[in-house]
Amino acid sequence: MTDRKRSSQPRIIRTYEFPTKPEKLTLGQYLYDSRDGKILGRTATAWGQLMLFYAIFYTVLAALFAICMQGLLVSLNHEFPKWQLERSIIGSSPGLSFRPMPADVEQAASIEYVAANKSDVAIWVDLINGFLEPYVDREKLPAGTEQVICDFNRPPPVRKVCAFDVSKLGTCTAEQNFGYNRSAPCIFVKLNRIYDWQPDYYDVDELPEDMPNDLITYIKGLNEQERKQVWVSCQELGSAANKTELEVQYSPSRGFPSYYYPYLNQHGYLSPLVAVQFVRPPTKTLISIECRAWAKNIIYRGGIRDRRGSLQFTLRID
Repeated sequence: MTDRKRSSQPRIIRTYEFPTKPEKLTLGQYLYDSRDGKILGRTATAWGQLMLFYAIFYTVLAALFAICMQGLLVSLNHEFPKWQLERSIIGSSPGLSFRPMPADVEQAASIEYVAANKSDVAIWVDLINGFLEPYVDREKLPAGTEQVICDFNRPPPVRKVCAFDVSKLGTCTAEQNFGYNRSAPCIFVKLNRIYDWQPDYYDVDELPEDMPNDLITYIKGLNEQERKQVWVSCQELGSAANKTELEVQYSPSRGFPSYYYPYLNQHGYLSPLVAVQFVRPPTKTLISIECRAWAKNIIYRGGIRDRRGSLQFTLRID
């Protein structure tokens, strides 16, 4: 009985077709096949569906990107950073930097030139002039900047900034080529800005032991108000046997006055400068120089890498 049922069921025969090579098309047929209306291998309907898909896809992608950016911008404040001082990556100990910086990145920590070569001198003079441009020409400052003359008894009013008087830079002026043509080059030292950072100044009876003697003498000769500065010292590095008598002059003072701080992103704020002039350093000799900032809350670490509160560069005059 079972055999009869099996024999009465139809037998299914499966056939297999091996794939065949597609018909070769000429370039003209690939661009447009008149037999089925295909353009570049697709019909007009297929192309329309493809373009519609990508249009929707990129529209949604752009909308998501715009939403993310808008959310980010809403969380930002243009007046002050969200993370400040110890909570920020920058931290609460400002670094020290100087100008002029050479255009060649590989020589960023080196000043080398021939004093008798006018072209060499002009390169460094032009770099300094470019840096000092907003200090010299107030028209280079952002529109609406309100600068006032400040001193230790007259801090800047709210929403105004202290002007830096370039006429007090001594011999470090453009008229005298900043001393480069006389083998007495000037550099300009400044503290890097940190929002809402307030220096903690040294009292005269708590000056650190490693502070240079000439700076200690200078500080003790000032009154109490004038001692509220972030001090700067520059000296030659190396062993005592190899050191030369390097005479250094500072203008307009040996530090950054207290009335420039704290930096609160004031409109048109310019960092105070200390012009450091090396008076007749030895020629045809490579001199390593370190400048350091002095305040209780400035961390010092020397060296070329990972330095803090200081800067190092080499000087050679031929």
